[in-house]
Amino acid sequence: MSDTPQVTGGPVVTPVRVVIALCLLAPFVAMLWVGSYAKVDPRFIGIPFFYWYQMLWVLISTALTMVAYQLWQRDQRARGARGEAQDGGAEK
Repeated sequence: MSDTPQVTGGPVVTPVRVVIALCLLAPFVAMLWVGSYAKVDPRFIGIPFFYWYQMLWVLISTALTMVAYQLWQRDQRARGARGEAQDGGAEK
């Protein structure tokens, strides 16, 4: 027997989790980079760029959060299924 303890169930970085992080981080980066949208033109139906750009990000943020949530749910289901398969289907 080995004296080294096995660590299971810890945080794991997967490509899906990286995508989730990017989905949640993108709106913050876009809004904190004020120099990219601190201007009046181009106007959209008379609204200065500064305002409609921020309102557009409200919609984009909602969509990205929904995508992140769906990916997280799928990742958790897959992780649970793998855990059951490794346990041999035994109940905990």
